[in-house]
Amino acid sequence: MRRLFPSRAAPSPAPQWSLEEIAEEYAYPLPEELEGPGGRDGAWLRGNMVASLDGATHHGGRSRPLSSEADMWIFGVLRGLADVVVVGAETVRQEGYGPARVREAFADRRAAAGQSPAPVIAVVTASLELDWSGPLFTEAVVPTLVVTGEGAPAERVAEARAAGAEVVFAGPGAGAEAARVPGALAARGLRRQLTEGGPRLLGQFAAAGVLDELCLSVAPLITVGDAPRITDGAGLAAPEDYSLEGVLEEAGFLFTRYRRIRQ
Repeated sequence: MRRLFPSRAAPSPAPQWSLEEIAEEYAYPLPEELEGPGGRDGAWLRGNMVASLDGATHHGGRSRPLSSEADMWIFGVLRGLADVVVVGAETVRQEGYGPARVREAFADRRAAAGQSPAPVIAVVTASLELDWSGPLFTEAVVPTLVVTGEGAPAERVAEARAAGAEVVFAGPGAGAEAARVPGALAARGLRRQLTEGGPRLLGQFAAAGVLDELCLSVAPLITVGDAPRITDGAGLAAPEDYSLEGVLEEAGFLFTRYRRIRQ
């Protein structure tokens, strides 16, 4: 793996960076920075997605065919740094989501930062139609969160709680309001936030102006087909500006990192 931008020397001459080196590359802003104008309620929401050269976010309904060993390393590091992983219910169903696992390599770092042994998974859903008997709810090291609106079906909220999930309300409607999700999670001490989509949820966060950073892996693959882009939803009135913060490369895969420019 080599750094293409910024153009400073790679931290080690080895072809494969260590987890610690990648963790430094993707470190979240310091707590005092999260309290400034760049963060809301002390929250920092980072997106992580992979796309083919022609913009597909999946092949055959799953993102794994677009990934690589290096991409999975970065995927693991981003989870290892996060307090919470925010994901849409449809992605949970399509990708067969399970709970985040404890990564021994991050144990000391997480303990020093006051984090739980593994990041919390937070599922954003309006219907709450989820498999409560699945590993995401029965095998989680820390309770899985269900993020919805105060108007969600009461019986489904009760089912979620009976399954051991904790319910977080982000808005008065039937579903969560994207603009309120980061603040609702930060109020629970979950400030280092990572969303893995899918495209609809990422699009909602971007449209609401709460996506602080995007980590986009570009796979050297062409898929054709009708898979969506990394964001899906109504277009913005004007494009949002992001600054390029870094580019890593390995085996033709580009691992880019962009930070939103706030006026």
